[in-house]
Amino acid sequence: MILSVNGIAVAVEAGHPPELAAARELLRQRAVAIGLLAPAAEDEAAVDAAIEALLEREVATPIPTEDECRRYYEQNRQEFESGDLVNARHILFQVTPQVNVPHMRARAERTLNELLAEPDRFAALAAELSNCPSGQQGGNLGQIGRGDTVPEFEQALFKLAPPGILRELVKTRYGFHIVAIDRRIPGKLVPFETVRERVAERLAAAVEEKALRQYVSVLAGQAEVEGVDLAASASPLVQ
Repeated sequence: MILSVNGIAVAVEAGHPPELAAARELLRQRAVAIGLLAPAAEDEAAVDAAIEALLEREVATPIPTEDECRRYYEQNRQEFESGDLVNARHILFQVTPQVNVPHMRARAERTLNELLAEPDRFAALAAELSNCPSGQQGGNLGQIGRGDTVPEFEQALFKLAPPGILRELVKTRYGFHIVAIDRRIPGKLVPFETVRERVAERLAAAVEEKALRQYVSVLAGQAEVEGVDLAASASPLVQ
């Protein structure tokens, strides 16, 4: 891939998205254009400082108001509950590079249907089929709180549903899970005053991300960028 911004070739570090490299070069050139950076400057720290000064100067990020913070808090109260716990069991059908994924999913779905009909077989099938060490304990994961597992698994554990075996497989980065919820212990809502600063930071970060994307899109529209489409990038700066 040939990546360039206004005729200047842009190197992309291994493992880094090309959009990020192109956006950084675009911002570097803008910093040079308005006198925040010497054209020949190569020191990475100096470039980073100039870009930061540029964004502070040209990207407005309004501070969230008290009403906006309270509205977010009221609309997302579940985010501010502390102490939520569940007792759960699972059977993991692990997906690895060598695994036939459709075949593995079909096997997991067959097992799920068997358990929905005969839930008492959960421990036996966990011992026989699960690719998790917990299988030797009937699939028991013990008591789990928010933040203890990967997000996609947590979402399934804490969604509003009655105790018992979830009627759908849970797909995570590890594979397919059959999940049983044995008990839910609801948490308590943290008062707004306690989390007001956290809410304000979250809203400010969202506003800043949107403003940065719009700013880069405007610069890209005035430049010749080859190799990526920064205007179409979901978030070229925030990774």
